[in-house]
Amino acid sequence: MTAQDIQQEETKVQQEQPAPSTQPPQQKKAKKSKKKKAKKFKMGAGWAKQTWPDPTIPISKLYGNSTYPRGECVDYVRDRNATKDAEEREHKFEQKYVEARHAAEVHRHVRRWLQENAKPGARLIDLCEGVEERTRRLVEEHGLDRGIAFPTGCSKNNCAAHYTPNAGDDTAIEKGDVISFDFGVQVNGRIIDSAFTMCWDNKFQPLLDAVRDATNTGIREAGIDVRLCDIGESIQEVMESHEVEIDGKTYQVKPIRNLNGHSIDQYKIHAGKSVPIVKGGPETKMEENEFYAIETFGSINGRGFVTEDLSLGTSHYMKDFSASEVQSVVRASGARQLLKTIDKNFGTLAFCRRYLDRLGEKNYLLNLRQLVQQGIIAPYPPLSDSKGSYTAQYEHTLILRPTCKEILSRGLDF
Repeated sequence: MTAQDIQQEETKVQQEQPAPSTQPPQQKKAKKSKKKKAKKFKMGAGWAKQTWPDPTIPISKLYGNSTYPRGECVDYVRDRNATKDAEEREHKFEQKYVEARHAAEVHRHVRRWLQENAKPGARLIDLCEGVEERTRRLVEEHGLDRGIAFPTGCSKNNCAAHYTPNAGDDTAIEKGDVISFDFGVQVNGRIIDSAFTMCWDNKFQPLLDAVRDATNTGIREAGIDVRLCDIGESIQEVMESHEVEIDGKTYQVKPIRNLNGHSIDQYKIHAGKSVPIVKGGPETKMEENEFYAIETFGSINGRGFVTEDLSLGTSHYMKDFSASEVQSVVRASGARQLLKTIDKNFGTLAFCRRYLDRLGEKNYLLNLRQLVQQGIIAPYPPLSDSKGSYTAQYEHTLILRPTCKEILSRGLDF
């Protein structure tokens, strides 16, 4: 959806007209065949009050503390008595839904700014810091209670994930680039993890369309008691049905088979369950009230398989969730002090070297390496397909509420 399209929808919100559906016709048919009711996402009233084109008003000031817009909701097929029981179970979890919706609305406002400003010539480090500055402002960052959930990813071309610029990296967008932007927001540890891909040469648009279609397939198939392997098989079938013609040569879109979606828990971005994007995954089932990041990655002119790309430099790090009180086993005073900084500011949330720079840490790389060697901090290097390939990513966070599936991060853009 273009900026002009979004502005037209904002006008409709101001006129109190319902927002239109953004899903393609074939998805509507799929929902109809399953006889599920879908309550499409509608832009919240606070959207029209925001200070566009640069959002400055915190989301809580636009909506109050409990009236954040709901995501797209898809009802389950069940009898009336079962629905009544589900409503009773759902009531006690309402607060965590509110927190997640708060984070999701922050994400929608921030990504609109990003979509307007990501263009050829823009430096990736400026865009990432712009996203992070606006996230902190709109969520009213407060320690570990509210803030950034993980570093802003801006993976380019054959790099599929885990790249964000370190200080001094002046990489700028070029017209022939394909860039996946992936960033997260958290409120009380309820993480919204959502990603989208942009290109500035229309020949790559079919790749983006294919991956978005595959992600929407995974979202459509997700549900309570659904086997993860079945979701992966459906995603692969849809993604591989797409072809992209680049400069007279036709490529089948390949799912990147060693990248997955994942369950999410409080302050834990990867909570233990992986959602495959190819067939043959685990038969583990999704369960009620679980959060999931449904994400797919597609590749053309590559292997459909990523490896660590140390040539881009490691930027992402995260404390091992199982490493609780480990200060006593860190002997070097510099490493121990760095760990205190990490615990205070990030806890078990992912961080990057730019965040340590921002906190005033100096000459910390040796201490960081020691924490990595001791297994306390895990590095997450960039992941790339083969040189000359192009990759794309789309992702949404959803919650399997007892009464319905809510795609929390859904917006009018994707």
